[in-house]
Formats: sequence, structure tokens, C-alpha cells
Amino acid sequence: MEMPKPSAGHRRLEMLAGSWEGKETMYPSQWDPKGGIAVGRTTSRLAVGGFALISDYEQERDGAISFSGHGVYTFDPKTELYSLFWLDSTGSPPEVFGGAFTDDVLTLSHGGPPMHVCLTWDLTKSGRIASKMEMSDDGVTWNKLFDAEYRRT
Repeated sequence: MEMPKPSAGHRRLEMLAGSWEGKETMYPSQWDPKGGIAVGRTTSRLAVGGFALISDYEQERDGAISFSGHGVYTFDPKTELYSLFWLDSTGSPPEVFGGAFTDDVLTLSHGGPPMHVCLTWDLTKSGRIASKMEMSDDGVTWNKLFDAEYRRT
């Protein structure tokens, strides 16, 4: 029996693979009333035969790691949708995001709990990722949590 091979959708995850670092603009929120500037670092690699992307993230503020997370991205060729399984240093239960690419922009979201979240990665420029996260209590009124621009290191 021949083993399955990653589809074109799986291979799109390669765009996120590698080491990335950049400036994050954090907006005031319930977790960070003042907001501010941070440095974000992500290291991502293809895994399980190219069917998943494993990602480790950390945020540094004032010379110390202030937040960290671990994600696993996958693709379902039947639905043509991507999933992100996310765990982080807030200690909250794992979050599962779903979504798709539109051209070279990946948008993933989830409807809670505890709240609605939408993540966007703009990969339209080589060697750069522009990213943002928006959050909403009700799924109607959205507030930006951060904007970021990362460069491949």
C-alpha cells in the first residue's frame, strides 16, 4: 500500500515554516489595559510527513518572556479548510480555530469559549508575515488585540 502524500493545501503551510521575529503592537484589552509594544518570535516546522505544521511562539516585553504558545496547523482536503489547535501560557483550555486561505492570506477563527477570536496572517510579501488578532464578546462588535509584522530570521 502506498502511503498518502500531502495535498497542495497541506503544502501551503510551508509558507509559515521557519523562524520569524517582529514587532507587535498590543492594543489595550482586559489582559493588558495599557497596551504597548512587544517582540514576537515564532519557530514553525512541518511534521508528520508534511500533513501538519508545528509552531512555537513567545512574546517578549521589557526584556522578559510575557506570553508563550504552541500550535498545530492541519488541512482537510475534503472540506478545503485549515485548523489550528492552540495552547498557551494563559492556562485556558485548548482553542480550535478554523478557516481558509484567500489568495495568500490565511484567516482562522473560533466562536469561543471564552470569546470569539479571529486571526489573520498575510503572506503576500516574501519573507514577511503581517498578522492581526481581533476579539469579540458577542461575535458582532470586534476589537483589535494586536497588529504585527514578522520577518524571516
